[in-house]
Amino acid sequence: MSDHHGVAARLRHFLIPHSHDVADSIDDALAASTEGIRAVRTSLIILGVTALAQLAVVAVSGSVALLADTIHNFSDALTAIPLWIAFALSRRAPSARYSHGYGRAEDLAGAFIVAMIALSAVVAGVESIRRLTQPQPLEHLGWVLAAGVIGFAGNELVALYRIRVGRRIGSAALVADGMHARTDGFTSLAVVLGVIGVWAGFPLADPIIGLVITAAILVLLWSTARDVGRRLLDGVDPGLYERALATLGTDPTIAGVGRLRLRWTGHRLAVQAQLRLPAETTVATSDDVTSRAEEALRQALPGVGAVDLTVTASPSTDGGSHAAAASSSSSRP
Repeated sequence: MSDHHGVAARLRHFLIPHSHDVADSIDDALAASTEGIRAVRTSLIILGVTALAQLAVVAVSGSVALLADTIHNFSDALTAIPLWIAFALSRRAPSARYSHGYGRAEDLAGAFIVAMIALSAVVAGVESIRRLTQPQPLEHLGWVLAAGVIGFAGNELVALYRIRVGRRIGSAALVADGMHARTDGFTSLAVVLGVIGVWAGFPLADPIIGLVITAAILVLLWSTARDVGRRLLDGVDPGLYERALATLGTDPTIAGVGRLRLRWTGHRLAVQAQLRLPAETTVATSDDVTSRAEEALRQALPGVGAVDLTVTASPSTDGGSHAAAASSSSSRP
């Protein structure tokens, strides 16, 4: 029974990315953007080589169906370009028009990738149903099998690479792009399994497996759209919120936290907090407390970018309240 649960857990890990809000991010924004660009560029080259290899198979086999699938793979490889542009924009300094910077472009690229995954599901589903209602014989089975293996291997390699880097740098969009590559790999895998089914004397294996792959793509679509959508709605893992609250609570000088807000902008985590200090706290002590609090937050949380800490006086012992002692904010790219 334990082996069964282990296999199920590994399958779920393969199909659905962990939902710990990419909590293993690195701290330096420039390094993260550079690594993201490198991942997009490298995977784009791999997908280009994969599509060229499939094109060579098309030239030998003369299969129109394989030509259509190859063109589809070329177009899907180009969806990495918006994400490349988004990573490049995130390295630009904030401007008067975009005072928060350009990190949100990465989230918009993630939404575009989700739309492409949805389109892949629709195309796969429609094509599978069409082949069920209007069966068509597969020709050049050996070449079709070879093209399917090439497509699956190339796309899955890219998927693993993008997802790993995306989780490390805190980019939900790059993870989504990895899942997009995985959906394309599933489509190529369906071709392989369909050919095997035809060889085994079951010609309807191709469209039936296509429907199964469509269902798998829908599972990927749901998990990816959920993660990207949370970013667009400024949602974070509640565990990050609790960790930030606990981190601020370790400083004995801080009497309480009146407000705490976290949000992702691209692969950077912005933190806003209102710290309550004793009424007799001096300005010098207040500055020291905010500096310690900021450093502690950067150590405890992943990918912290801008930190905005506001300091107010805690209620006095006689029940009254005092004016704010100081205000401090910090922003690192």
